[in-house]
Amino acid sequence: PGQPPAMPTIFILLFLLAAGRALGSRRPFPAFSVTDTSLTHLAVHRVTGEVFVGAVNHIFKLAPNLTELRVHITGPVEDNARCYPPPSMRVCAHRLAPVDNVNKLLLIDYAARRLVACGSIWQGICQFLRLDDLFKLGEPHHRKEHYLSGAQEPDSMAGVIVEQGQGPSKLFIGTAVDGKSEYFPTLSSRKLIRDEDGVDMFSLVYQDEFVSSQIKIPSDTLSLYPAFDIYYIYGFVSASFVYFLTLQLDTQQTLLDTAGEKFFTSKIVRMCSGDSEFYSYVEFPIGCSWRGVEYRLVQSAHLAKPGLLLAQALGVPADEDVLFTVFSQGQKNRASPPRQTILCLFTLSNINAHIRRRIQSCYRGEGTLALPWLLNKELPCINTPMQINGNFCGLVLNQPLGGLHVIEGLPLLADSTDGMTSVAAYTYQQHSVVFIGTRGGSLKKVRVDSSQEAHLYETVPVVDGSPILRDLLFSPDHQHIYLLSEKQLTVAMSNVPDLSAGVSCAFEEVTQSEAVLLPSGELRCPSPSLQELRALTRGHGATHTVRLQLLSKETGVRFAGADFVFYNCSVLQSCMSCVSSPYPCQWCKYRHVCTSQPHDCSFQEGRVHSPEGCPAILPSGDLLIPVGVVQPLTLRAKNLPQPQSGQKNYECVVRVQGRQQRVPAVRFNSSSVQCQNASYSYEGDEYGDTELDFSVVWDGDFPIDKPVTFRALLYKCWAQRPSCGLCLKADPRFNCGWCISEHRCQLRAHCPAPKTNWMHPNQKGARCSHPRIAQIHPVMGPKEGGTWITIVGENLGLTSREVGLRVAGVRCNSIPAEYISAERIVCEMEESLVPSPPPGPVELCVGDCSADFRTQSEQLYTFVTPTFDRVSPSRGPASGGTRLTISGRALDAGSRVMVTVRDGECQFIRRDAEVIVCISPVSTLGPSQAPITLAIDRANISSPGVVYTYTQDPTVTRLEPTWSIINGSTAITVSGTHLLTVQEPRVRAKYRGIETTNTCHVINDTAMLCKAPGIFLGQPQPQAQGEHPDEFGFLLDHVQTARSLNRSSFTYYPDPSFEPLGPSGVLDIKPGSHVVLKGKNLIPAAAGNSRLNYTVLIGGQPCALTVSDTQLLCDSPSQTGRQPVMVLVGGLEFWLGTLHITAERALTLPAMVGLAVGGSLLLLAITAVLVAYKRKTQDADRTLKRLQLQMDNLESRVALECKEAFAELQTDINELTNHMDGVQIPFLDYRTYAVRVLFPGIEAHPVLKELDTPPHVEKALRLFGQLLHSRAFVLTFIHTLEAQSSFSMRDRGTVASLTMVALQSRLDYATGLLKQLLADLIEKNLESKNHPKLLLRRTESVAEKMLTNWFTFLLHKFLKECAGEPLFLLYCAIKQQMEKGPIDAITGEARYSLSEDKLIRQQIDYKTLTLHCVCPESEGGAQVPVKVLNCDSITQAKDKLLDAVYKGIPYSQRPKAEDMDLEWRQGRMARVILQDEDVTTKIECDWKRVNSLAHYQVTDGSLVALVPKQVSAYNMANSFTFTRSLSRYESLLRTASSPDSLRSRAPMITPDQETGTKLWHLVKNHDHADHREGDRGSKMVSEIYLTRLLATKGTLQKFVDDLFETVFSTAHRGSALPLAIKYMFDFLDEQADQRQISDPDVRHTWKSNCLPLRFWVNVIKNPQFVFDIHKSSITDACLSVVAQTFMDSCSTSEHRLGKDSPSNKLLYAKDIPNYKSWVERYYRDIAKMASISDQDMDAYLVEQSRLHASDFNVLSALSELYFYVTKYRQEVLSALDRDASCRKHKLRQKLEQIIGLVSSNS
Repeated sequence: PGQPPAMPTIFILLFLLAAGRALGSRRPFPAFSVTDTSLTHLAVHRVTGEVFVGAVNHIFKLAPNLTELRVHITGPVEDNARCYPPPSMRVCAHRLAPVDNVNKLLLIDYAARRLVACGSIWQGICQFLRLDDLFKLGEPHHRKEHYLSGAQEPDSMAGVIVEQGQGPSKLFIGTAVDGKSEYFPTLSSRKLIRDEDGVDMFSLVYQDEFVSSQIKIPSDTLSLYPAFDIYYIYGFVSASFVYFLTLQLDTQQTLLDTAGEKFFTSKIVRMCSGDSEFYSYVEFPIGCSWRGVEYRLVQSAHLAKPGLLLAQALGVPADEDVLFTVFSQGQKNRASPPRQTILCLFTLSNINAHIRRRIQSCYRGEGTLALPWLLNKELPCINTPMQINGNFCGLVLNQPLGGLHVIEGLPLLADSTDGMTSVAAYTYQQHSVVFIGTRGGSLKKVRVDSSQEAHLYETVPVVDGSPILRDLLFSPDHQHIYLLSEKQLTVAMSNVPDLSAGVSCAFEEVTQSEAVLLPSGELRCPSPSLQELRALTRGHGATHTVRLQLLSKETGVRFAGADFVFYNCSVLQSCMSCVSSPYPCQWCKYRHVCTSQPHDCSFQEGRVHSPEGCPAILPSGDLLIPVGVVQPLTLRAKNLPQPQSGQKNYECVVRVQGRQQRVPAVRFNSSSVQCQNASYSYEGDEYGDTELDFSVVWDGDFPIDKPVTFRALLYKCWAQRPSCGLCLKADPRFNCGWCISEHRCQLRAHCPAPKTNWMHPNQKGARCSHPRIAQIHPVMGPKEGGTWITIVGENLGLTSREVGLRVAGVRCNSIPAEYISAERIVCEMEESLVPSPPPGPVELCVGDCSADFRTQSEQLYTFVTPTFDRVSPSRGPASGGTRLTISGRALDAGSRVMVTVRDGECQFIRRDAEVIVCISPVSTLGPSQAPITLAIDRANISSPGVVYTYTQDPTVTRLEPTWSIINGSTAITVSGTHLLTVQEPRVRAKYRGIETTNTCHVINDTAMLCKAPGIFLGQPQPQAQGEHPDEFGFLLDHVQTARSLNRSSFTYYPDPSFEPLGPSGVLDIKPGSHVVLKGKNLIPAAAGNSRLNYTVLIGGQPCALTVSDTQLLCDSPSQTGRQPVMVLVGGLEFWLGTLHITAERALTLPAMVGLAVGGSLLLLAITAVLVAYKRKTQDADRTLKRLQLQMDNLESRVALECKEAFAELQTDINELTNHMDGVQIPFLDYRTYAVRVLFPGIEAHPVLKELDTPPHVEKALRLFGQLLHSRAFVLTFIHTLEAQSSFSMRDRGTVASLTMVALQSRLDYATGLLKQLLADLIEKNLESKNHPKLLLRRTESVAEKMLTNWFTFLLHKFLKECAGEPLFLLYCAIKQQMEKGPIDAITGEARYSLSEDKLIRQQIDYKTLTLHCVCPESEGGAQVPVKVLNCDSITQAKDKLLDAVYKGIPYSQRPKAEDMDLEWRQGRMARVILQDEDVTTKIECDWKRVNSLAHYQVTDGSLVALVPKQVSAYNMANSFTFTRSLSRYESLLRTASSPDSLRSRAPMITPDQETGTKLWHLVKNHDHADHREGDRGSKMVSEIYLTRLLATKGTLQKFVDDLFETVFSTAHRGSALPLAIKYMFDFLDEQADQRQISDPDVRHTWKSNCLPLRFWVNVIKNPQFVFDIHKSSITDACLSVVAQTFMDSCSTSEHRLGKDSPSNKLLYAKDIPNYKSWVERYYRDIAKMASISDQDMDAYLVEQSRLHASDFNVLSALSELYFYVTKYRQEVLSALDRDASCRKHKLRQKLEQIIGLVSSNS
């Protein structure tokens, strides 16, 4: 018996990829084997896991376990490779024989549920096979597009299917062509239509006579290199690009090789998937190097996602695509490559970056296209200024493009024996696992965690000696891997757990139950209960995919899993969506529900299974309904249910402008329904028609499905059609006509005597009488004609043919393309044959010229003869670019003007009657004289005497110096030639993409003086050796050669900097002394003799200077007194402080005598000193001991103070926390809150009041309100206002607030506006070269204030529900903590403070008193105990009493301290009124001290009462109460032996300003004279008290943390993050993406400036905007410190702290890094959230608008806003005229109408 035939094989390996044991347990691998054929290709269905195998003459379908299910035979077929077209189409002259059909491509077309199998016979045709049963759906073979390539090699073709939503898919095919490039493109993009026999199948996606979606190998290339071909190894899609890896002949290497060997190179090809012209074609050489050896023959590749560890090592996101690739060594032997192979890794982002840089360099005009095989000559790149981003898809130029260098991969694993042939990779847990097939038939497993860490941990023999083919694929669940080979079959399984201990089934985290192990080896899992199912599927719509996982009870390991889909039919609300669902859902027609249980339906007839059975309105064009006409509406339908017992009949439901109208309807039969007689209307005449929300319902609320195209239009004939012409232009379907007697556009039925009276456009000879011309332009032109005259008016005919025109007696021919029916006609003037034609009107006739059909213009048209006599300047560079002014007469005539300098067109800028301004063109003849001619319409005007001289282009030959400082503005002397010909020379520098310029001044023809441009550094510290700009040159009109001077190496050195004059900024010197100013970088490290030019001004006078590297030495100043010092250098100004120059007095004659006398006395004095010396030494010892004692005393007091502060901190925290429980929060209502934020400082703003206006003004304002709903108008209006210099910051805020109030009812529209304004602001910010981080920093635009207001409106609910509570608790905590210690009533300083400025820096002795207060409302009621301090002023005490008595009552509803008197009650009759100032107030040395409770000696436990203020007792001479209280008080003070008796204070205290007395309470002002040095002994160093800041901070810490945590958290006690925040942050990210701002700091700063800075800081500093409270100055100071900390937390910059840093920064220095991490986490969490669709956001905004629709008086807001229209009326009108969109909607006319209404008195 003979040998059995060889059996080529496909293997399935079952890997449980958590495998710890080796795969080598020698059980056979399950396999599929075939005889008499070879296997070539493999495809695995991504959902079902079914396996499709391509082979010679066969296609197989296998089950996932490799059981054969179907086979389809494809050959052999009668054929001959030389027959083209194939013998099936045309009789072939060559002999036919049976030929094997080799499968070369196998793709699954998921969209059409079919297999695409392309073979080698009949020039490479493809078959379409149904996936289910391999039924042949089609085999297109009758057109040349159907022949892909007759090449026999099975591995030379690759294909990629790109699905396109609703449209047909696209098939990108790359193939070797075997030398037949005239027949087959090597790369093409083809249509993959649904109909397999369709004529367009495989046709090129795009084709015209020049361009098509294909690339062919040029015949020139094949004639030079007959063996040239491109072999496609792998194709894939990533993002919006299609990629192919190819092997092709390296033409240059092959050409250079003397031995005649062929060299190959690998390329990566990229195109945009949507590019039908192949303009985006780019190819780059690709390869890998290992230990100096090149690997350039690509064998196989696989696209995958990296594991988490690998992604982190590569520094790419985990969802970034990476490419694992196998290369063979060298570049020879494509057919049998060397066994030395390497596994490499590429990131797609790196490949794309190489490609992007290549495209950018080509578009800068650098180099050539570098694609020799495709372009047979070197084509240069064309310089084209373009913004090229990552998604650029090419233009008609600069394509196709070749790479100039090899893109190198990261080598992972080299192998020199097995020869790697195929690769596949996937992610297991955090690791990337790579499987590699080899030429020896084994499989390698490699774990790749970084480019340095590729660990080969297993090699498994699969087939003995037979290579594994290129296709290596996973099953959909990644539990198996399929290998293709030609020889032998085996399968290995490893690590299946022992299931005897039991298995659990887990449906996600919700339910877990035990599985039943069946005898067949299968497992049965019980499905979750109904209750568990609800938990699983709630909130997931119609379907929810749940992961079902199997767990081994033995190991607890999850060893298998599958996706399980639960579907919920009841969520589907309409019949069509129900029956079209991919799940078995049915529609119950009579119950109007979708169900999976057919028996739920009431009637058998009511069950609907398919779309054909659904009740639905049938498509029948638009439903047109005229306003006010009573009529029935009949609709065609199908399957309309007959209402059953108890069900309501049919109705038509119409919604228009928010109103709903229900009209009874009649069901005639199942296919017809009629809405009964009714009329419909909408308000206002702004629109001629409006779309209705129209639906047919039955049984109350069961809607009948409508076609997607269904539209119902409600229309008014007369709206927006005031004239006959406009009426007859209306949509003919409306049947509108002109009612002649009524002068109105109406339906025929509404016009009396319509037969004669009603005109309709379809009528024969219909035309409008009484044409009227409103305006003509231009009003003068040359008699030669050719002028286009635009005539605007009404009733100007219905077609241009019927209008006859004469202008000033000359025929004017209509231009049909410019004609707007009835409204505008443009005509071209013929030549006037009269020598001096007179002016005349435009005469116009419609049809005949009878009286009713003719008119003439009021404006006259004049014929003029333009002339010119001068050009200035008369000469300029030959490269052009000079701004020429041509002077003459009547130069503004006509409609078109063209100035020609010799044969070049001068670029037109502007013209008026006397001058035309244009930019000179380049001279084609170089330097020469050029005549100037002028063409105005058909008049050609020349002036022989006027000649323009082109001179030699200016050049720049030398710069001195060749350096500047970063700031620029230093002088540069420029030498050159012909410089006088340049009008406005400028010098330019470009650094890091930012271009800057500065001015130059021409001195003579060979020299000019320039100020160096500065550069924007973008990094904190420039290098000392200088920075070089990318480009440096000159803008000399259009001279290109000077733009960038390559030979000039220009350097920028760091800016000089200076130290201030001493710590305080004041330096004392004597006259004649030199002044030394210290600094850095004063002499840049530049070569040459040039130095920086410093000017030092002392008191405005310059001084002589000596400069060194670190200091300026200034000669002695002549002035005296205080003089400011300023240094000027290179555009920089430094104010260094003040010089205090103290003069020495000159010696007078008496002084000289005195000196002589003094000399004689000196001897006596020396003697006296010696005597006194001994006595003094004894005194010094005594003084030293006294000082020692004082220091010890001070030290012990400091220790005591610190100990006190610590003890206070512990008790305060506990007290405060207990005290805050159960506090009522007095929120302001929405209106008040919004007005306080929008209009700070204006309590009763007009928007809260009713507006009393005349009716015509009210009508105008309502029209203005409608105008505000035009986006074009608002944007133009705001941009125009912002452009006005007199439009102040305050105005910007006001306009923003008024606009938001006016649009409160349309927040969805206002949000769109805001987004547009912000986008414009970002654009403007970037264009003006500002640093992006400055965006939204300050309110410098309307948009920024609108953003604040937008958040104000939308975060009110969040404030009330979440953030309001911690903010109010913080405010209360601060207030209570401050009031626990003394607060100075005059300065606002306090013992407890967060602000250093408001800290009392002295020891104040005080006691806490408890007063019992009688309630003001009820004298007999319970007394309230209140804690006060004996040092409190009387007003402070009153405030504390009011706080306690009216606790929980809003501040605005309780009495104020100034309206109440404090009465101290002693016994039944004795009552003393206590006041801050009275006759007992103490005065010392002009200081008057405010009375405190201690001053009156009020004791602990005293009874007090608050009584309403009476008429002042001081003004009632005989007041009994006052006398009693005073005398009682006198005796009281005497008995207490008061040092100041009342008698010395008998006079009344007069006001301070009259006597010059100064008020004080606890501390006098720090700078007053009474603080003498001698007092220091009794006081401590004031800085000691700064520890109190820490104590206060510690007490309040919890409240600050709570507030920050609430604000910077995305989840809040059941309340979601406000949509506004997510929506706005996404918008900012989107803007950053569009502008390619990838710096995370910029994005972070934008978000911080947008929300925390613009909204939260405002609210934290001003809690009175949110709550009904009073904010004192000390509370304000503390809140400012908290707000500053909040701002620092949102900043990205590093805070460097030192001993001189402000205390508020030091105070929270340790907390800020923690807060910063909260902010970053908050922004990160928001970014991760699902984005909000515009529809959802709009719905939310509409709801917000509805809730607050009537909170503001919109008319008042419009009235306030209209003020700005009045103020900038002309500018706004002009801007509306300039904007095309505004012109289109006639917004200028509408605004003029409003202005007219307001100004009219009627």
